[in-house]
Amino acid sequence: MSDTHGKFIWCELMTPDTAAAAKFYSSVVGWTTSEMKVEGMPTYTVFEANGIGVGGLMEFPAELEGQGIPPNWTGYVSVDDVDRSAKDFAANGGAVRRPPEDIPTVGRFAVVADPDGAVICIMTPAPMEQTWPELAFDAPGNIGWRELYSGNGKDALAFYSKLFGWTKDSEMDMGPMGTYYIFAHGGRQTGGMMTKPDNMPMPFWCYYFIVPTLDAAIDRVTSGGGKVVNGPMEVPGGSWIIQATDPQGAFFCLVAPKR
Repeated sequence: MSDTHGKFIWCELMTPDTAAAAKFYSSVVGWTTSEMKVEGMPTYTVFEANGIGVGGLMEFPAELEGQGIPPNWTGYVSVDDVDRSAKDFAANGGAVRRPPEDIPTVGRFAVVADPDGAVICIMTPAPMEQTWPELAFDAPGNIGWRELYSGNGKDALAFYSKLFGWTKDSEMDMGPMGTYYIFAHGGRQTGGMMTKPDNMPMPFWCYYFIVPTLDAAIDRVTSGGGKVVNGPMEVPGGSWIIQATDPQGAFFCLVAPKR
């Protein structure tokens, strides 16, 4: 595995109203937007922080309508060989939801699911003539944390460690809620995973966007038509979080260093 294998590189929202979503997240998170055009494909909206792309926005695909899939955020993980990694997902009890295919000038990607059904995207980026700047990992507007609510947190950590090379950084006993496993990539804490509570309908990944202060962001969420479903809550380390849904029903989270 290379140093980039297993690294989260992107986050993407599929929604039925891209204009409304762009306005909502620009207000809540402070992102600006730009358009990316790839020949033969619909125009793609890029969310940017300080001029650096951190995520994308696209129309909810017509082929997914009627399948009980809500508007959603999905993370992209870099892999050395997307075709090989897709086969590894299937061989280890997961599934390939969309076979590997090329996005011209961007890379080759696939949509996969782990053994519990949580969906994630994998991508082998196209070779770049130059290295683009990356946002500081703790900068406002960046994706500051990724979290998996799985069928079994311990088994999920073993699965992703095998396929992505993630390591267990630490674990926390959360009493009746079970154990929370913090995982790392390249020695840096990247996210956490746990066995999902019974009231969650299915295993899934969720993503935390960094904002400077939480209370002001909560006001922007609610005034923009979103809904806070959990929090505000202080987490170990002193950060504050909420979990919320946007006006179109997509689940997202915010994290801030202070209220």
